[in-house]
Amino acid sequence: MAKPPGQQGSPDVPEAIATSRSRWRMQIVWLVPLIAILIGGWLAVKTILEQGPTVAITFDTGEGLDAGKTKIKFKNVDIGVVKSVTLSGDHRRVIATAELSKDASKLLVDDTRFWVVRPRISGGTVSGIGTLLSGSFIGMDVGTSTKPRREYTGLESPPVFASGVPGREFILKGADMGSLDVGSPIYYRRLQVGQVTSYQLDESGKGVTLHAFVNAPYEKFVKPDTRFWQASGLDVSLDTTGVKVNTESLVAILIGGLAFQTPDETADESEADANAEFVLFHDRAEAFKRHDRIVDNYMLVFRESVRGLVVGAPVDFLGIVVGEVAAINTRFDPVTKQFSIPVEIRLFPERFTSRYVKGGAGGRITDDRQRLAQTLVDHGLRAQLRTGNLLTGQLYVALEFFPNAPKAKVDWTTTPPEWPTIPGGLQSMQESVTNLLAKLNQIPFGGIGKDAQKTLADADTLLKQLRTDVVPQARDTLVAAQAALNSANGALQPDSALAQNTSDAMNELARTAAAFRTLADYLERHPEALIRGKLEDKK
Repeated sequence: MAKPPGQQGSPDVPEAIATSRSRWRMQIVWLVPLIAILIGGWLAVKTILEQGPTVAITFDTGEGLDAGKTKIKFKNVDIGVVKSVTLSGDHRRVIATAELSKDASKLLVDDTRFWVVRPRISGGTVSGIGTLLSGSFIGMDVGTSTKPRREYTGLESPPVFASGVPGREFILKGADMGSLDVGSPIYYRRLQVGQVTSYQLDESGKGVTLHAFVNAPYEKFVKPDTRFWQASGLDVSLDTTGVKVNTESLVAILIGGLAFQTPDETADESEADANAEFVLFHDRAEAFKRHDRIVDNYMLVFRESVRGLVVGAPVDFLGIVVGEVAAINTRFDPVTKQFSIPVEIRLFPERFTSRYVKGGAGGRITDDRQRLAQTLVDHGLRAQLRTGNLLTGQLYVALEFFPNAPKAKVDWTTTPPEWPTIPGGLQSMQESVTNLLAKLNQIPFGGIGKDAQKTLADADTLLKQLRTDVVPQARDTLVAAQAALNSANGALQPDSALAQNTSDAMNELARTAAAFRTLADYLERHPEALIRGKLEDKK
């Protein structure tokens, strides 16, 4: 039976054949989101691959830091930007998180430095003026290490010099900073050759440590025996040639500075290594003060005033400084109930020999220190306080020989050994005056006064007797003498009888002398007249 049209199996309707649907068949509408995902993934991967490193920099304050705006620059080229600025966990510091460019990864090493560039005036230098218009940014200086790093502590002030600058850094140890600061100049023969890079107080609190950088090629003049000193202000000295004023430059007067020089004796030594330590002296005189290798300590005990004696006062031996005062103390003796002044001194044995020269032997006169000291004391060597300046009253210790000094010995049982002393000149004079006054007090001025009063009374009685008895008789004698003188004066007048008789007598004597002279002449011509008589003249 034929099936009706439209039914299954009818010749007019084809038979449907069932086919299985493919599981991976995708409609074209899904291609759009798939492509979008692929593009987004590719962009994300590209962003991750091109993303630079992230660093965290810690600062004391967030001044000049602004998230999304503050740039990080290296050699004035932008290499990153600050992404966030947050407080640290203890709220004491600020952490700036910055993202750097990919090519800056090699710059992030262990000794890389960061600091905020803002207007500053320090050590006589002005920096960061350009940031007044452009705004602050973080500066960066790359170190020489190869160890990578991502967390840093920012500097509060910019470094004085950038890494890689030729030169050498040295460490200076001093008692105080004086007027120095970061950036203070360093001079060599009054030529600026470097600067102070940093400073800090020692852990003990008894000094400071400075880092000084000397630029090339001047670092070769720093030798192991080089002396550094503070060249701040004026160095005024007074000597026999007059007043001398020394200074490095006007800048050193205003902002301070350092200077260095090597003694001529050691100028040929090899160069000092980087980070070598040196002592920082207060002035040039102290820097070039002789530094002795051997030091002997002694104690001097004085029982007189030491007013004017200070620590550092010289110890003089025959006009040559051979030591210095190290300490001045007081000591009470409970037995004698008296105070004394122990003064500790430092002696330099090398100064008793010839001047130390490089390559010379130096050292002591003899290795038997105790025997030499006792020999000198036996010959009268004593320590004495003397006045070094009459205007200021400053004292110094003199070592001189006093052959008549009482016998003494060096006390080696104490630490340091005690050297015998002798009172100073002023003290001796005071003792002499005291002894003189004591002797004067022993003179019986009361008895002498009574005897003097008795003598004066006897003298008064004698004067009265002379006035009553002797004076009248003396007056009569003087009157008679006056009369005799008047009579003699009258007799000697030219018209007096005595004078006339005397004149006639003189004339008669003259005629007699003439007759004798005539007779003598005649007898000389006619000696026979003594026998025959005078011959009559022939007519």
